[in-house]
Amino acid sequence: MMIYLDGKGIEIDAVLLKSIQLPASLARAIESKLEAEQQAQHMKFVLDQSRRQAEVRRIEAEGVRDAQIVISEGLDAKILQFKSIEAFLKLAKSPNSKVIVTDGDLPLLMDNSFDVTPKK
Repeated sequence: MMIYLDGKGIEIDAVLLKSIQLPASLARAIESKLEAEQQAQHMKFVLDQSRRQAEVRRIEAEGVRDAQIVISEGLDAKILQFKSIEAFLKLAKSPNSKVIVTDGDLPLLMDNSFDVTPKK
């Protein structure tokens, strides 16, 4: 615009544009590009979220593993025998009927849900 008015005594400082109409194909291309960028950002968010969830599950599994190692290292025959005696005492105080099969070390409980009547 300045080239056309140069030398004619007209000087333009600024031009205010209110509305620009883009060709339909260009507008569609811009919208398509923006939509693709939004989808890419969404997928990145989903992948990051999945990675964080996997990291949480991995940390939880490590905690369970470490706890099991500590427990297994702390369990010896005397502790198991003591816990077995505690279990026998609790069972003996219970008013319910029960059958306890044991070799003297660990109790094996059998409930009354099985039928012992002979078949006809």
